[in-house]
Amino acid sequence: MSLTTHHCLLTPGKVDLATLKAIYRGGVTLALDESSRSRIQQARATVEAIVNEGKVTYGINTGFGKLAQTTIPTERLAELQRNLVLSHSVGLGDLLPDDVVRVIMATKVISLARGHSGIRMELVDALIALFNAGIMPCIPEKGSVGASGDLAPLAHLSLMLLGEGEVRVKGRMMPATEGLALAGLQPFVLGPKEGLALLNGTQVSTALALRGLFEGENVFAAGLVAGALSLEAIKGSVKPFDPRIHEARGQQGQIDVAAAVSTLLEGSAILNSHTHCGRVQDPYSIRCVPQVMGACLDNLNHAAKVLQIEANAASDNPLVFTDTGEVISGGNFHAEPVAFAADIIALAVAEIGAISERRLALLLDSGLSGLPPFLVNDGGVNSGFMIAQVTAAALASENKSLAHPGSVDSLPTSANQEDHVSMATYAARRLGAMCFNTAAVVGIEAMAAAQGIDFHRPLQSSPLLEQVLAGIRERVAYLEKDRLMAPDIEKMRLWAAADSWPEAIAALQPARAR
Repeated sequence: MSLTTHHCLLTPGKVDLATLKAIYRGGVTLALDESSRSRIQQARATVEAIVNEGKVTYGINTGFGKLAQTTIPTERLAELQRNLVLSHSVGLGDLLPDDVVRVIMATKVISLARGHSGIRMELVDALIALFNAGIMPCIPEKGSVGASGDLAPLAHLSLMLLGEGEVRVKGRMMPATEGLALAGLQPFVLGPKEGLALLNGTQVSTALALRGLFEGENVFAAGLVAGALSLEAIKGSVKPFDPRIHEARGQQGQIDVAAAVSTLLEGSAILNSHTHCGRVQDPYSIRCVPQVMGACLDNLNHAAKVLQIEANAASDNPLVFTDTGEVISGGNFHAEPVAFAADIIALAVAEIGAISERRLALLLDSGLSGLPPFLVNDGGVNSGFMIAQVTAAALASENKSLAHPGSVDSLPTSANQEDHVSMATYAARRLGAMCFNTAAVVGIEAMAAAQGIDFHRPLQSSPLLEQVLAGIRERVAYLEKDRLMAPDIEKMRLWAAADSWPEAIAALQPARAR
C-alpha cells in the first residue's frame, strides 16, 4: 500500500484504514495495483467461457433471486443486465454526500479487483477514471436492507456507467452522459454477469459505517479532551487515573485512556493547587472516564478491524474461481458483519455523548462543582449555560433511541428467497446523525469547561490543555453575560468534529493505530 497526499495506489486485500480515510476526506486520485489486472481478466475469461459453452449458471445466464430457475437465452443477456440495473434503481431520499460516495466507488473497485466478479477490466478502469475526474453518481440514501448487497444504491451507482440518470460534479448536477464525456467515456453495454457484479456487494453500508467510524473517533478524541477540561474546571482528583488501577483490571482501552488523560494533565498548576484538598471521590462521569471511554475505544477498535476487512472483501455473488473454472453462489453480500460493527460504533458514540452530558450537568451544579451556578456571574439576570445543557440533554436522549441496534431487525424480501437481511445500511447511515449529536454535546461541554477554568485564573492548566483552551477561545468568547449562544454551539460542534488533537489522544484513534 502506497499513500501520498494526492495519490492512492489500491492493492485489493491490503487497503488500510488510513488510505480509506484519505479517500473519505478527498483530494486524492486512485490507481489500481497492476497485479490485479490479470486476476480481473482471468475471471472475465471464465465467465465468457461459460456463456460460449452454454452452461446454465446463476447470475450469468439466469434470472435473479426468486427467478434464479429461469434460463435466459444468450441473445438477451445484455438486455438482462441492463434491466437488472434499471429495475433495481429504486432508491429514495437525500443523495449520499460526495465523501461517502468516494468511499463507495473506491471499495467497489477494490472488491471487483479481487478477481472473483467476472467483470471487464474496462468497467473497473471507468470507475477509477470517473472517481479521478470528480464525477460522482447520484445515490439516494434509502432503499437497501443490506442483503443481496446494497442493491438499490449500487444500482444508482451503476446507472452512471449506462449513461442513465444524473451525476454530480463539484456539487453541480448534470446528465450521466455528460459526466461520462468529461471523463472521456461512452455509455457501456453490460455483458454477462456485469450488472450483477456491480449491484451485489456491501460497499454502501461499509462506506457509511466507515464514515461513522471516522467521525466517531473524532468525537471520541474530543470527548477525552473535554473530560480533562471538566476535571480541571471542578478541580477534580487525578488519583483515579493512576495506572496501577487500570493494570489491575487489564482492559486495554481503559489502560490507554487513563494514560492519555494523564498525559493531557501533566504540568497543570490547577491540578497542583489542590493536591492536599482532601477530595476523595468525584462523580462517575469524571472518575470513570477511563472505564467508560476505554470501553468505547475497545468497541471502535473492533469495528475498525471488521470494516477494514470488509472494505477489502469480495462481496459479490456468485463468485468466480479461476483455478477450477467454477462459479459458486454463496452469500458474501449479506452485510451482517457491517451491521454489527455499525451497532457497536453507535453504542460507543451514544455513550461518549451520554457521559459528556453528565459532566456538563456537573459543571453547572454549583453544589457539586464549586463554580458559580450555570457558570455565569450575576445569576438570575443571566441564565448562563442553563439551556445549552438542555440542548445537550435533548441530543444525548435522541442518541439513545438511535442507538437501538439495526442488526436485530429483519424483513424478508424477494418472495421469501431473501428471508433474513442485515439492515446494515440503515445501521450505518444513522451513525451520521449520532456523530452530529455527540459532537454538539461534547462541544458544549468543552465550552462550559473552558468557562469554568476561566474562573480559576490566573492559575494555568497543563501546557497541552492551555493550547486547547486557546483554540476554544479563538472560536467562542468568555460568557460575561447572556448572549445568543446558538452560533457558539455550532462552532464548538465543528471543533468536536475536527481531526486535530494532541498526539496522546490522536494516537488512540483507530485509523491512526492500525
